Amino acid sequence: MLFVYQTIDDQLICQDTIEKGCWINLVNPTEAELNRVVETTGIDYDFIKYPLDDEEIPRVETEDEQILIIIHAPIITDDDVIYDTIPLGMVLNDDYIITVCLRDLNLFEELQGNRAKGIATFKKTRFTFQVIQRKTTLFLRYLRDINRRMEERENELHRTMKNKDLIYLLNLQKSLVYFSTSLRYNSKVMNRLVRGKIIKMYEEDEDLLEDVIIENTQAIEMADIYSNITGSSMNSFASLISNNLSSVMKFLTAITIILAIPTMISGFWGMNVAVPLGTEGGSLLGFLCIVLFAVLISFITILALKKRDMF
Repeated sequence: MLFVYQTIDDQLICQDTIEKGCWINLVNPTEAELNRVVETTGIDYDFIKYPLDDEEIPRVETEDEQILIIIHAPIITDDDVIYDTIPLGMVLNDDYIITVCLRDLNLFEELQGNRAKGIATFKKTRFTFQVIQRKTTLFLRYLRDINRRMEERENELHRTMKNKDLIYLLNLQKSLVYFSTSLRYNSKVMNRLVRGKIIKMYEEDEDLLEDVIIENTQAIEMADIYSNITGSSMNSFASLISNNLSSVMKFLTAITIILAIPTMISGFWGMNVAVPLGTEGGSLLGFLCIVLFAVLISFITILALKKRDMF
């Protein structure tokens, strides 16, 4: 899909024609849409194509007064791993700014309306930093969501140990690893923009980029903290499960020993052995004596096992 926006009276307006100073947003574009943009803007085809590789790493490239900036943006998936990241490319030249991504990241919704104050498509450097800022802020929001989900699932695990809850925590931990890795790559991109003077920046642009770097650093620290907490929780729950299993096995072993005693005693007198106080035809009193004897031995065994903390 191809969308064209331009700032008019401090509002982002969608239009059909590609004009100088506009923002071109490509979302999983077709080959025809890519060719149209290349022919109209003169942007290098490869610069637009690179961000459409979901394995592309964040970086900055320049060629013939064209600048390609690729960062990773957070997304919510339908897979078991709830959160993931995806490349978002921003291509700039003297006349246009182009964003390219495999998925709709709701950039227009994030930038329009009251939140679009100060948004101007013809201010390409500032616009680029504002897009990066929105995605960095989204990282922070998703990290807080992950923390909330972790706490809810841990409370569930305190009540009952279920595999699905542990798998859910494991998936959250994977999401944190993806976030942490992507944020570090994004940090390298931002630092290069600061040091390399690749983009012409005014003082207000530098201030905005510094704010974005601070937010990105905060997101990295949050991701690392939450990842460590999740890892520790997983190890703790694994130890609890192992301990619970040992307790169950001890209890079952104790029950087996106790039940084996009456069986063993009754088996002795089931092999044509004379019953105490018995007669030729059998004796109820002798039978009761054997039962009481078995119960007594079992009770003594229970006390001995309890003393050894088998119950």
